[in-house]
Amino acid sequence: MHKKLKVAVLMGGESSEREVSLMTGNEMVKHLDLNKYEVVKVDLPKDLNKIDGCDVALLALHGKGGEDGQIQGYLETKGIKYTGSGVLASAVGMDKMIFRWVMERLKLPMAKLTNKIPCVVKPVNGGSSIGVTIVKQQNDLSKAIQNAKKYDDEVLIEEYLEGIELSCGVIGNKDIIVLPVVEIMPKVGFYNYEAKYSDDKSEYNCPAKISKKLTEEVQELARQVYLAVKARGYARIDFIIHKNKTYILEINTLPGMTSHSLIPKEASVIGISYSQLLDKIIDLALE
Repeated sequence: MHKKLKVAVLMGGESSEREVSLMTGNEMVKHLDLNKYEVVKVDLPKDLNKIDGCDVALLALHGKGGEDGQIQGYLETKGIKYTGSGVLASAVGMDKMIFRWVMERLKLPMAKLTNKIPCVVKPVNGGSSIGVTIVKQQNDLSKAIQNAKKYDDEVLIEEYLEGIELSCGVIGNKDIIVLPVVEIMPKVGFYNYEAKYSDDKSEYNCPAKISKKLTEEVQELARQVYLAVKARGYARIDFIIHKNKTYILEINTLPGMTSHSLIPKEASVIGISYSQLLDKIIDLALE
């Protein structure tokens, strides 16, 4: 009988996304095959010493400290393999200004930076749409900037593009699989924190109800973004279709894996269950 792989599920952390991370972590724990794995729940930072002696760290972390290369660097110094992208890709994906810079150098389509209304104000470092505001009135701009500054010192202001919100997952290291595109239909204005994590605040089409040509374009852009930042394991790239043109919004190098999350929805469409997806992510970490 094979020895079970000892998997530390790292969750929690101290970022503004702690609650989402705990949701992701607990969902992962629920779906890990106990015939294959000895599972150790690690709530950071208090359980940090529980990582010692584990074969692989399954990262369920989001936001600062978990998705920005910090925990990845720590695990590398300990010689512990971990799921998802390495230090560089994690840092680039988390810093929206650096990510923009990389996309612009590759001439990949993104919303322009602006000071004009309407616009989207967001913290440079952060996720789950925390601190993000769509500004449609000039007198709301300074309030939106102050709100974003609660979560990061740097703030990004982009033109507001109204359109079809899409997301596309990618899995793999050298050989990558681009997952089906999912279409997101939030019921609360835009795909904000509430829309992402409440049962009844969004609807989804997977595969997205867009043309074959647009689907292929989104999938190809997702592949290009993934390779450009040197992502590993798995990631999710978000898009918006505005006036029939596709724009890249961001990459999530540790995308949510809650019961409402997009990557499991996309994987299930091509016959990959949540448990099989975790097996694949762990296998990729051990390569």
